[in-house]
Amino acid sequence: MNLSAVIAAVSQDKNLDRSVIIDALEQAILHAAQKDFGPESELEVAYNESTEEIDLFQFRTVVEEVEDKDLHLTLEEAQKLDPGSEMGDSIGVRLDTSRFGRIAAQAAKQIIMQKVNQAERHKIYERFKDRKGEILSGYVRRIERRNIIVDLGQVEAVIPAREQLFGERFRVKDRIQAYVIDVSSSLKGPQIILSRAVNEFLEKLFEQNVTEIYDQIVEIISVARDPGHRAKVAVYSRDSSVDPVGACVGMKGARIQIIVNELGGEKIDVVPWDNDPAVFVCDALSPAVVSKVIVDEDNHSMEIIVAEDQLSLAIGRRGQNVRLAAQLTGWKLDIKSEVSLEKQMESFKAILSSIEGLGEMHAGILINEDIKTPQELSQISTRALIRLLNLDEEVAEAIIEAAKTKAHELSQTTTTETQEFSVQDTSASPDMVVDNEKELQAKRKKERMELFLKLKGVGEATADALANAGYATIGDLIADSNDEIVMKTELPIAVVKTVIIAADKYMLEHALSLNKDSENDDHEDGQEDGDNVHD
Repeated sequence: MNLSAVIAAVSQDKNLDRSVIIDALEQAILHAAQKDFGPESELEVAYNESTEEIDLFQFRTVVEEVEDKDLHLTLEEAQKLDPGSEMGDSIGVRLDTSRFGRIAAQAAKQIIMQKVNQAERHKIYERFKDRKGEILSGYVRRIERRNIIVDLGQVEAVIPAREQLFGERFRVKDRIQAYVIDVSSSLKGPQIILSRAVNEFLEKLFEQNVTEIYDQIVEIISVARDPGHRAKVAVYSRDSSVDPVGACVGMKGARIQIIVNELGGEKIDVVPWDNDPAVFVCDALSPAVVSKVIVDEDNHSMEIIVAEDQLSLAIGRRGQNVRLAAQLTGWKLDIKSEVSLEKQMESFKAILSSIEGLGEMHAGILINEDIKTPQELSQISTRALIRLLNLDEEVAEAIIEAAKTKAHELSQTTTTETQEFSVQDTSASPDMVVDNEKELQAKRKKERMELFLKLKGVGEATADALANAGYATIGDLIADSNDEIVMKTELPIAVVKTVIIAADKYMLEHALSLNKDSENDDHEDGQEDGDNVHD
């Protein structure tokens, strides 16, 4: 079979462009030639379409006295090749590629395989790089250190432990769906990171199962999740005739049940979004019934008052309900029962009444005007206090001074008795880098550096640059040209040449070692066969 037919066969088998195979062959011949002639030789290789062969040329300089026949030639020799040659010219001499030995051929074969594999990996990456933000389906291939490896067909993806739902278990060959949070390229192929814990996964499941969301009639405004336990989804309808909650739940709960089953039983509350923050918060705290809402616009917080029998529902187990409501609405929420509010109001009244110049009646008036603490009283103007309580100016000034003194005393001893839940305190980012992941990456980099440090002349800084560039094996390294390595590592060209020479030598010694082991095995097999015949 001629070379053109081989190129066509490999191209079809691997589904790769013909130019990729030709480039791999050229690189392989060039590396093989450099092993014979040394890195100082000026070599050039090209595929000849007419002869269907790889042409290799060695360029030699025309000199008066030849010191190195691989680098120089005489004027007489040059003029035999090109009659117009002159001193100092560089003449290309065609070389016979069949002269390379078995070791060089093995190295060439490895480079061809490296190049072909790189091209295959790049093609797969190009296919998946734009699929970030989609849901992919596959089968569980294996489970490694709690990470689920998913078979997507041509490539594997991973669901890290931190991106899985609490308590869910999968077995090999189970079908699994997950959301693509990252796609990156590496020498080992595309790295596809999936998640079942991010809010976007839940949003996409709603989009898949609720026609009105897919058609953009109903919109998901916000999502809050405690993955594997409970979630709240706020929805809004652009069409007044369409009930957004009913559309998401479906007939007899059919639509929402599909999503719940996919998430392993995670409870989902679908909440109607409202332009009025107070109404929205009341709905978000469902199933609790809210009695009263006190809005503090300045601090972007709300005080939620509920009946005593609704308090546990409003807060939820371990504060889950109010925490998710805070995440969903973006407001800081403070839950109080009506009884505790009454006690708190009595406490406010008693503290204000204890300020010299104020009585219970005055304290009640101040509380009705939303002035509940000595600190708040100390900050109002004398004129405002005179108008509120109908006081003399002198008395009003004295009360404000007494309030300042009382506020200072209380600041030394006051503790917060209510339970507050803020968006900042309860939100969790799915993109947080887990310490275990950092440790794993550091371990892999250390292993790569240790491999490169085996190369003669390679130091810590160079090994670090190679590892950071994504090189994982010596084979990956020699499969790239000098210029490609310089571009990826930003190392000087002189350093890169030293690395390549050392890498070639390492691979040659490795190949010789393998051949020696193979010959020893053949010799031992021959002895065993002889023993069997003798018997």
